[in-house]
Amino acid sequence: MEYVYTALLLHKAGKELNAKNMEAVLTAAGVTPDKGRIKALLAALEGVDIDEAVKSAAMPMAVAAAPGGAAPAEAAAAPAEEEKEEEKKEEEEEVTVGLGSLFG
Repeated sequence: MEYVYTALLLHKAGKELNAKNMEAVLTAAGVTPDKGRIKALLAALEGVDIDEAVKSAAMPMAVAAAPGGAAPAEAAAAPAEEEKEEEKKEEEEEVTVGLGSLFG
Protein backbone atom coordinates (compact mmCIF):
# COMPACT_ATOMS: atom_id res chain seq x y z
CA MET A 1 0.00 0.00 0.00
CA GLU A 2 2.84 2.36 0.75
CA TYR A 3 4.02 2.04 -2.85
CA VAL A 4 0.68 3.29 -4.18
CA TYR A 5 0.70 6.12 -1.64
CA THR A 6 4.20 7.03 -2.78
CA ALA A 7 3.08 7.19 -6.41
CA LEU A 8 0.08 9.32 -5.46
CA LEU A 9 2.23 11.64 -3.36
CA LEU A 10 4.76 12.11 -6.16
CA HIS A 11 1.97 12.74 -8.64
CA LYS A 12 0.27 15.27 -6.35
CA ALA A 13 3.61 17.05 -5.80
CA GLY A 14 4.14 17.25 -9.56
CA LYS A 15 7.27 15.11 -9.43
CA GLU A 16 8.21 12.54 -12.03
CA LEU A 17 7.11 8.98 -11.27
CA ASN A 18 10.32 7.01 -11.51
CA ALA A 19 12.17 4.42 -9.45
CA LYS A 20 14.67 6.91 -8.03
CA ASN A 21 11.97 9.27 -6.71
CA MET A 22 9.89 6.41 -5.33
CA GLU A 23 12.90 4.94 -3.53
CA ALA A 24 13.70 8.35 -2.03
CA VAL A 25 10.17 8.85 -0.70
CA LEU A 26 9.93 5.31 0.68
CA THR A 27 13.32 5.62 2.37
CA ALA A 28 12.35 8.97 3.88
CA ALA A 29 9.20 7.32 5.26
CA GLY A 30 11.28 4.58 6.88
CA VAL A 31 10.34 1.85 4.42
CA THR A 32 12.97 -0.37 2.81
CA PRO A 33 12.23 -0.06 -0.93
CA ASP A 34 11.62 -3.25 -2.90
CA LYS A 35 12.88 -2.53 -6.41
CA GLY A 36 10.71 -5.28 -7.87
CA ARG A 37 7.51 -3.83 -6.44
CA ILE A 38 8.49 -0.34 -7.57
CA LYS A 39 9.20 -1.59 -11.08
CA ALA A 40 5.89 -3.50 -11.19
CA LEU A 41 3.90 -0.49 -10.00
CA LEU A 42 5.58 1.84 -12.48
CA ALA A 43 4.81 -0.63 -15.28
CA ALA A 44 1.16 -0.84 -14.16
CA LEU A 45 0.88 2.95 -14.09
CA GLU A 46 2.41 3.44 -17.53
CA GLY A 47 -0.11 5.27 -19.69
CA VAL A 48 -2.60 5.69 -16.80
CA ASP A 49 -4.16 9.08 -16.15
CA ILE A 50 -3.84 9.09 -12.36
CA ASP A 51 -6.23 12.01 -11.88
CA GLU A 52 -8.93 10.19 -13.85
CA ALA A 53 -8.25 6.92 -12.01
CA VAL A 54 -8.62 8.63 -8.64
CA LYS A 55 -11.90 10.26 -9.72
CA SER A 56 -13.36 7.00 -10.96
CA ALA A 57 -12.15 5.13 -7.88
CA ALA A 58 -13.76 7.67 -5.57
CA MET A 59 -17.15 7.55 -7.31
CA PRO A 60 -18.03 3.94 -6.40
CA MET A 61 -17.36 4.74 -2.75
CA ALA A 62 -19.83 7.64 -2.79
CA VAL A 63 -22.44 5.68 -4.74
CA ALA A 64 -22.06 2.62 -2.52
CA ALA A 65 -22.56 4.72 0.60
CA ALA A 66 -25.93 6.08 -0.55
CA PRO A 67 -27.93 2.79 -0.47
CA GLY A 68 -26.82 2.06 3.11
CA GLY A 69 -28.66 5.09 4.46
CA ALA A 70 -31.77 4.61 2.34
CA ALA A 71 -35.17 5.01 3.97
CA PRO A 72 -37.46 1.95 4.23
CA ALA A 73 -39.78 3.41 1.58
CA GLU A 74 -36.90 3.43 -0.88
CA ALA A 75 -36.19 -0.23 -0.13
CA ALA A 76 -39.39 -1.17 -2.01
CA ALA A 77 -38.02 0.01 -5.38
CA ALA A 78 -39.54 -1.14 -8.64
CA PRO A 79 -37.80 -4.06 -10.44
CA ALA A 80 -36.79 -1.73 -13.29
CA GLU A 81 -34.91 0.48 -10.84
CA GLU A 82 -33.17 -2.57 -9.37
CA GLU A 83 -32.00 -3.58 -12.84
CA LYS A 84 -30.57 -0.10 -13.39
CA GLU A 85 -28.74 -0.29 -10.08
CA GLU A 86 -27.29 -3.68 -10.99
CA GLU A 87 -26.07 -2.30 -14.32
CA LYS A 88 -24.45 0.64 -12.54
CA LYS A 89 -22.74 -1.69 -10.08
CA GLU A 90 -21.42 -3.83 -12.93
CA GLU A 91 -20.05 -0.76 -14.68
CA GLU A 92 -18.43 0.44 -11.48
CA GLU A 93 -16.88 -2.96 -10.90
CA GLU A 94 -15.41 -2.89 -14.41
CA VAL A 95 -13.81 0.47 -13.69
CA THR A 96 -12.33 -0.67 -10.39
CA VAL A 97 -10.95 -3.99 -11.68
CA GLY A 98 -7.94 -2.29 -13.24
CA LEU A 99 -7.42 -0.17 -10.14
CA GLY A 100 -7.30 -3.24 -7.93
CA SER A 101 -3.95 -4.22 -9.41
CA LEU A 102 -2.52 -0.94 -8.11
CA PHE A 103 -3.24 -1.94 -4.55
CA GLY A 104 -1.85 -5.50 -4.81
